Amino acid sequence: MDSDGPGDFVSCGVRLVQLLEAYGIDTVFGIPGNHTVQLYRGLGGSRIRHISPRHEQGAAFMADGYARATGRPAACFLISGPGLGNAVTPMMQALGDSIPMLVITAVAARSQLGLGEGRLHELPDQRALASQCSRFSHTLMDPAELPRVLARAFALFASERPGPVHIELPLDVITADAAHVSPEPWPLPAGGAAARHGVGELARRLDAAQRPLIIAGGGSVSAAAELRDLAEWLDAPVLTTVNGKGVLPPDHPLALNGSPSLGSCREAMGDADVVLAIGTEFGETDYDMLFLGELPALSWLARIDIDSAQLCRNQRADLALCGDARETLRELASLLPEQRRSREGAQRAERVRRAIADEEHVHPDMAALFATLQETLPGLCLVGDSTLPTYYAVWQYGAQAVRRYFHSATGAGTLGYAIPAAMGARQALDDEIAVVALIGDGAAQFTFMELAAAVQEELPIIVLLWNNNGYREIRAGMEAAAIPAIGVAIDAPDFLAAARALGCAAERVESPGELAPALQRARGASRPTLLELPETAFLNQPAGGWY
Repeated sequence: MDSDGPGDFVSCGVRLVQLLEAYGIDTVFGIPGNHTVQLYRGLGGSRIRHISPRHEQGAAFMADGYARATGRPAACFLISGPGLGNAVTPMMQALGDSIPMLVITAVAARSQLGLGEGRLHELPDQRALASQCSRFSHTLMDPAELPRVLARAFALFASERPGPVHIELPLDVITADAAHVSPEPWPLPAGGAAARHGVGELARRLDAAQRPLIIAGGGSVSAAAELRDLAEWLDAPVLTTVNGKGVLPPDHPLALNGSPSLGSCREAMGDADVVLAIGTEFGETDYDMLFLGELPALSWLARIDIDSAQLCRNQRADLALCGDARETLRELASLLPEQRRSREGAQRAERVRRAIADEEHVHPDMAALFATLQETLPGLCLVGDSTLPTYYAVWQYGAQAVRRYFHSATGAGTLGYAIPAAMGARQALDDEIAVVALIGDGAAQFTFMELAAAVQEELPIIVLLWNNNGYREIRAGMEAAAIPAIGVAIDAPDFLAAARALGCAAERVESPGELAPALQRARGASRPTLLELPETAFLNQPAGGWY
């Protein structure tokens, strides 16, 4: 029996759970299997909550949603081989969006590794698979390594560009004695500011700027207060990527809202004499979603990023500062003069907002949908999938705070994300914050069964199922390219009956006017609610077709 008494046996699996709890992990998503049951031995005596999805893909999507809503990692316990394989897609999404996630799997016993003898769940090299979608992957060959490997993982989460970390434990290591291994976590490093001389150059440039512009990516969300202070001192409009939404509330006079993919926002970038980009990789899915091509030439660009490699990708910087966003902005603030001067930032921002409103890609029916959500469920956390409304949300949805909007339509662009990711967010957030999953009828069929887990685990999310009868966006693209529309007209179940069979409340919303009352009913429910939104009832004019 496992014990912590002097000289008593403590398995490595138990010590792992103790260390995870010491590092602040409070939720594990996973499905036990023959190879991982020994990891569960320590959970019963811990404060960590275990949530069982219906598929390992759901487990990792849940961990992703948890982390995006809080900034803190959750853990997954997955079996070797197919368990890890099923989690590869969510890990890919999390890696693309720099989302912390700890993936713990089993692997064959040390004496069996690499032999190819057809053992249960065997892969030729499981780490090689995991390494393609993680910040690092490690095989724990000795229980004594456990504190160092976990320290490395949590140090990465705390002070580097985050992403999934994979740790695999051979079967004989999980059950090995770890009584000699300390259950105390290692101190974590704090992210530091960029080099002072570089920050000083940035301060001089910003002070002299006439038409400055700030671009805020996902790496800026932990520095939202500092970024707002800088924007107001500098009198600079702020443009955000999807993962940067909420660093300024949408009604702030300097908030452009919109997206770097819109032509009007690109013009604003080209018009600025200084652009400061914070925590953004300038990736295609944020900066060229409409396939307009290269960004306009920028007069002078400074980039702040915690990852030096990112500073050498996509967009050449005139000044590249490697450092933590919050600490670097605090250092920058200490070097700026106290006197502020008007650079007509609010007027410039208002002109851009008017230009955005006139964009052909801004859709009034989507604006009405998003307004109803925010008016009915103030402060909600909206979790999107790859579906028509979330494409418009890229430039039309204004999150009231950071970590209250995220989706899978950028980055890896996965399907089936929203339902389990919303469950992870629901587990993480206070009850007064409504959590809404926005997903299409095609994507919903990837992970629909996770609603059974939401019922069992008492996670009352609201699912908005946008039903356009198949893979409509793909069909439109095929037709535009004169390609036969094969494979896109998929039969769907009766979603309402299916949701009720899983224990959810469910109703069809037949008009925009019926949405607010339906949301109010769902908000008061103690179980998940599925609201089916037929696209034809919510669109009065055509949408999409930009590709």
